[in-house]
Amino acid sequence: MADRTLRGMRLGSQSMQSEEGVEFASRQRAQYRTTDGELFEVVFSSDAELPDTWESPKSGREGILLAPDGTPVDIVQADVKAARTHWDMLLERRSIAELEELLEERLQLLRERRGTDERLGA
Repeated sequence: MADRTLRGMRLGSQSMQSEEGVEFASRQRAQYRTTDGELFEVVFSSDAELPDTWESPKSGREGILLAPDGTPVDIVQADVKAARTHWDMLLERRSIAELEELLEERLQLLRERRGTDERLGA
């Protein structure tokens, strides 16, 4: 009995699956250059749109996409609308005169609640 041993595999140590019949997704390599001249490559899916800029994995600096001939690709800046603030949205609904009138009404209510008719902030 001592000469017979159980043979098996350790759990999780090796995969029983092979790469036979596996078809890998097609890929493309994009090359980027930082302002200090560092070159690095990033692998993307072949149907992915390449971003104009990418952060270097080594230095953390932003790199610009290079064309296949090594020249930087022109970055097209789209017109970016300025973010609307609360004030902008308020002015879309009311005029300055209406806002001043509302402010005066609210100040009058505050003065009445306090029991004084003093001008606030004067």
